[in-house]
Amino acid sequence: MALSVSRRLLRRVGSLSAPFRASHDSHGFASGNVLFSPKGESSLVACRRLSSTILTPDSSDGTFPADLLSKKAVQTPERSIGLYQDLVIPVTNFLNEDKGLMVLAGDVFDVPIRKDIIHRVVRWQLAKRQQGTHSTKTISEVSGTGRKPWPQKGTGRARHGTLRGPQFRGGAAMHGPKPRSHAIKVNKKVRRLGLKVALTARAAEGKLLVFEDLEIPTHKTKHIVNCYNQMENTKKVLLVGGGPINENLKLATQNLHYVNVLPSIGLNVYSILLHDTLVMSRDAVNKIVERMHTPINR
Repeated sequence: MALSVSRRLLRRVGSLSAPFRASHDSHGFASGNVLFSPKGESSLVACRRLSSTILTPDSSDGTFPADLLSKKAVQTPERSIGLYQDLVIPVTNFLNEDKGLMVLAGDVFDVPIRKDIIHRVVRWQLAKRQQGTHSTKTISEVSGTGRKPWPQKGTGRARHGTLRGPQFRGGAAMHGPKPRSHAIKVNKKVRRLGLKVALTARAAEGKLLVFEDLEIPTHKTKHIVNCYNQMENTKKVLLVGGGPINENLKLATQNLHYVNVLPSIGLNVYSILLHDTLVMSRDAVNKIVERMHTPINR
């Protein structure tokens, strides 16, 4: 299909150019308006090599017919992840207005993906947030008498010294849980790296959006719903503000189970993984980068 379109394109160009002779040098390149390719090289390859103009169906030049040009958007090659390169992304707002561009630090938003680090940090978060208030009663804590239930010998029954043992109904629980901390130790630099990896993953997926701010005119939920409907392939959204959450934003999102709000100081790996789209304000991005660049207190 591509070869047939190329031939049609060359025939149309030849017909529009009319009979025209141009002098060319020993390398086969034209000195006039017509291109001559070197030996063994097709005319189409030569045209591609010497051309510096991108043609689209909306081009004003009528030399090339619009029906032969592709109407699809030009896709750039996929970017390699983990090269610590700064990223440039557009900045918008809830009304989808253009607010310029922003540069994301490469050492925060473009680090190598480490699933093992994500796993360790998530385990640390879930273990640390356990209350650890579970408790069972030992044989000295259950209610009951301390009298021996029946004589040691002569009854034909098994010998027992108390009715508060674990084998009796209402007795003690053996080796049951007691209040304790479930927290495990993870170094600060590992926790910080986990947050960088999570931010990098969202940026690589194209699921990281930067807003100028998170201000909305009223507390109506419809403003957030309209913005959510404009996002493609989105199920849950996490809004991250730079400072205290605006009261209007808090009221507008409290009835939406698929939209949650966090300040930048509370941004964590587990919350990022629970939401497939991350929306950060410009101030929140700056504070996160500043937090990642702050030396760790030993």
